Amino acid sequence: MATSGPGATNLVTPIADAHMDSIPVVAITGQQSRPLIGTDAFQEADITGITMPITKHNMLVTDATEIPRAIMEAFHLASTGRPGPVLVDIPKDVLQEKTTFSWPPEMKLPGYRPTTRPHGKQIREAAKLMCSAKQPVLYVGGGVLKAEATAELLELAELTNIPVVTTLMARGAFPDSHPQHVGMPGMHGTVAAVAAMQKADLLVALGSRFDDRVTGQLSTFATHATIVHADIDPAEISKNRRADVPIVGDCKEVITELIDAVRAERASGAADLAPWWEQLDELRATYPLGYDWPADGSLSPQYVIERIGEIAGPDAVYTAGVGQHQMWAAQFVKYEKPRSWLNSGGLGTMGFAVPAAMGAKMARPDAWSGASMVTAASR
Repeated sequence: MATSGPGATNLVTPIADAHMDSIPVVAITGQQSRPLIGTDAFQEADITGITMPITKHNMLVTDATEIPRAIMEAFHLASTGRPGPVLVDIPKDVLQEKTTFSWPPEMKLPGYRPTTRPHGKQIREAAKLMCSAKQPVLYVGGGVLKAEATAELLELAELTNIPVVTTLMARGAFPDSHPQHVGMPGMHGTVAAVAAMQKADLLVALGSRFDDRVTGQLSTFATHATIVHADIDPAEISKNRRADVPIVGDCKEVITELIDAVRAERASGAADLAPWWEQLDELRATYPLGYDWPADGSLSPQYVIERIGEIAGPDAVYTAGVGQHQMWAAQFVKYEKPRSWLNSGGLGTMGFAVPAAMGAKMARPDAWSGASMVTAASR
């Protein structure tokens, strides 16, 4: 919540951060009185106009009787479909009005019907490709965490024996210690993960958006791969890389249905992935993550972060700002559990770590009885 003018504009960066990383947020801002809107009155800012490109939806409430409906719709929009920020702007004189309060109000969102159930034909086509591909990769993004689909992901991976890569936003969605996890892809990823995607004949993208930090130059990214792209937001599919099999739906439902379809398809046989795993195992052994020790005898920062991870353990929640330490924390801490890694991925907002750690503690006040919460803050 923020007051009008500068209070509202100070929310722009966190709203943009939430928009980029699909975080459900409801922002409630004050506004100048209705007669003064548009006159450049004291502490007036067109916050709905300012935030239009970075909110899932925003609204200016001009009638006090509409406040309950606006708030209910805001929370519904923010938390359903692809999560994101919603802003409700309420003028001062509307806040001061007397009205009759009733709950729950009736929502009026006729055009908002997010698709959660995937199309069966597309699921069957994806299952066929997953069983016939000789060099497949499961390309896992933050959407799997948003959908609470980590258990289903583990089941699908073990059923198919397909290598798994987890993006920066998906760290912890699949256990780092699992033999099928080949690392984080992209410009700060492991050699094995990057090579797996480049050599793949099939990429199954689950809740990921083919971000530039993963793909680099799109024209040279995974040029021989057939693309199965599953996402709850239809706008993301084929936005950056054309999907051969587009699947619109909630990741939990998509993966659940893929498991059943793959089981049915495997009854008639599946490709042997042993040669593919030989290649990837050789890459993992030849090019592990590593770092150099400073010549002056001081501690390597990567070693410090690695040791913090070993001491705090997998039950800790790790938060990071943005910069080199963020990448070191993503690389050298072993993430075994979902929602154990919080960072600003899309917008890259420095200073994210401390307030994120405060929020994590508020959300899970009793979660650290046997482990510490570690903050790698921006300097």
